[in-house]
Amino acid sequence: MKDMQLKINFLLGLVITAVVQAVEKKADCPELCICEIRPWFTPRSVYMEVPTVDCNDLGLFNFPARLPADTQVLLLQTNNIGKIEHSVDFPVNLTGLDLSQNNLSSVASINLTKIPQLLSVYLEENKLTELPEECLSGLHNLQELYINHNMLSMIAPGAFIGLNNLLRLHLNSNGLQMINSKWFEAIPNLEILMIGENPIIRIEDMNFKPLINLRSLVLASINLTEIPDNALAGLENLESISFYDNRFVKVPHIALQKVTNLKFLDLNKNPINRIRRGDFSNMLHLKELGINNMPELISIDSLAVDNLPDLRKIEATNNPRLSYIHPNAFYRLPKLESLMLNSNALSALYRSTIESLPNLKEVSIHSNPIRCDCVIRWINMNKTNIRFMEPESLFCVDPPEFQGQNVRQIHFREMMEICLPLIAPESFPSTLDLKTGSHISLHCRATAEPEPEIYWITPSGHKLLPNTISDKYYIHSEGTLDISDVTQKESGLYTCIATNLVGADLKSIMIKVDGSLPQDSNGPLNIKIKDVRSNSVLVSWKASSKILKSSVRWTAFLKAENSQAAQSARVPSDIKVYNLTHLNPSTEYKICIDIPTIYPQNKKQCVNVTTKGQDMAVKGYEKNSIIGFLACLGALLGIISVVYLYSCISRDMNYDVRHSYLKNYLKKQSFSLNELYPPLIGLWDMGKEKSTAMEVKSTLIGVPTNMS
Repeated sequence: MKDMQLKINFLLGLVITAVVQAVEKKADCPELCICEIRPWFTPRSVYMEVPTVDCNDLGLFNFPARLPADTQVLLLQTNNIGKIEHSVDFPVNLTGLDLSQNNLSSVASINLTKIPQLLSVYLEENKLTELPEECLSGLHNLQELYINHNMLSMIAPGAFIGLNNLLRLHLNSNGLQMINSKWFEAIPNLEILMIGENPIIRIEDMNFKPLINLRSLVLASINLTEIPDNALAGLENLESISFYDNRFVKVPHIALQKVTNLKFLDLNKNPINRIRRGDFSNMLHLKELGINNMPELISIDSLAVDNLPDLRKIEATNNPRLSYIHPNAFYRLPKLESLMLNSNALSALYRSTIESLPNLKEVSIHSNPIRCDCVIRWINMNKTNIRFMEPESLFCVDPPEFQGQNVRQIHFREMMEICLPLIAPESFPSTLDLKTGSHISLHCRATAEPEPEIYWITPSGHKLLPNTISDKYYIHSEGTLDISDVTQKESGLYTCIATNLVGADLKSIMIKVDGSLPQDSNGPLNIKIKDVRSNSVLVSWKASSKILKSSVRWTAFLKAENSQAAQSARVPSDIKVYNLTHLNPSTEYKICIDIPTIYPQNKKQCVNVTTKGQDMAVKGYEKNSIIGFLACLGALLGIISVVYLYSCISRDMNYDVRHSYLKNYLKKQSFSLNELYPPLIGLWDMGKEKSTAMEVKSTLIGVPTNMS
């Protein structure tokens, strides 16, 4: 019984002690604040549970006068505190202080030198305008400093002196116009630097060189158009860099290759127009590449991503104009597992692109305007183990018979093995107005099987082949046309033509210079009939105007009582000759050449021509057959005579004499096949250039009654 009484008294003593301690602690806790144990992560991401005082969003104007002695984290976010008095006694164990969203205008008014044990300080969304020399020098243990969203326009060269242990520095969204490498001399152990959303005018060479331990660098939204080749020199431990939302028009590949240990690269939301050969190459440790949300990106060219032996993931999504990925765009990427290409303007993805990635496990190409033809048919051939992400969102937009159908539900045998080229509508606009002296690049890409050849036609009708170089023009091998130092002479209609053995596609752009075009010469359009046969007519034309629309249309009309069959041909402006075939013999045709110009009027001229009769063609054929037969018979008789002569001579002479004699004899009597059979004349093979697809219009004018 006595033991029981002792136990009860002991328990009561514990309860009373706990109550007394709770009352004492509550008395130390500031009014309206919450004092409790909460989770907390150290700057080294170590999880802890620490005594925390939460005074957030209380409208306080002054720093709390009294705090529990064991406080480690103090939260004063969203108040009206303008300064911290020197008389404040800070808890000796205070390691985390959050003063975000207050009215602090000067670091000197914060008086943090009496808290040397601080590890993390948050000063975000205050009214700080400058960081003077050694303004935080008393915080020898500080590891995290957040000064985002202030009004900083000046940081003294020695502002961070004394912060030798600083690991993270956040300076986003201020008014900084330059980056001074002297800032970083006092913080060589810094691992994370975020300095985005500042109106920085430019990045200098060696700007970050003192940061030898830097692992992550964020330079987002600072309007960078370029960086020097040595801007990132010295960052040997840098693993991650973000150029998100800048104004790069091309990849700063030389500067990036100086970062030898880079693992994560973010170039999202930049107006880069194409990923060129070698832009991402020989970056031996890169694991992830982000090129998303690029409003101007049109193509990823051959060998653009090359020799990245550790690359695991490529994200190239939500690029509204990305319509072309070269079959060899991704090369020597042995560990690539994930290829994200959804929500672009891609009509197809070449099979060879996928086959060049031996470790690929997943592909995302949904939400693209897929053309279900020869290029994409490999998807349904059951020859790959690759997982297609969100296949239910993968639909055909072309050809019409497959429009709206799910790509994976169309049997590959229903798709053609070869197909016409397709130039993406997003490749370049239909009109541009340039300033005199400016430079423009027009990117033309096309998909097809076989792969198409691309060339350009200038307003004057000149044909520019790949790798053509002149004073004004340069054609890249991929199909990009560069026009330099633009003048009024370069205004007019430019046409890109993509052609393969199946046919051609073309797309034009009208370029004005200073709002105007050159005057038209108003010269006549001349048509000549070069040759007439029973089933074909060869026609040529010439126009003095230098500004021709790339689509030239001609029409042949047939006039019969109740017969009218029309056909038409559309040809590029560099073609000035065309052969009308599959015509009827002894038939009158009206052939019209219609050349729309960039001006309101069209140039049009027509001629009448009658094809030769079928009997003449047959007679010509019979005559040629007889001549051919007689020639063959003569050749046969000649061979028999030579053999007979040889047999006679062989009976009278020894082998050597006979051999010498026969050799000389045949040498004197030798003849060429061209003498017996003259070579065929390729009347309509006017050159090796291929034309584009034609629309031919022909209408019957008069058909002889004796024809069946």
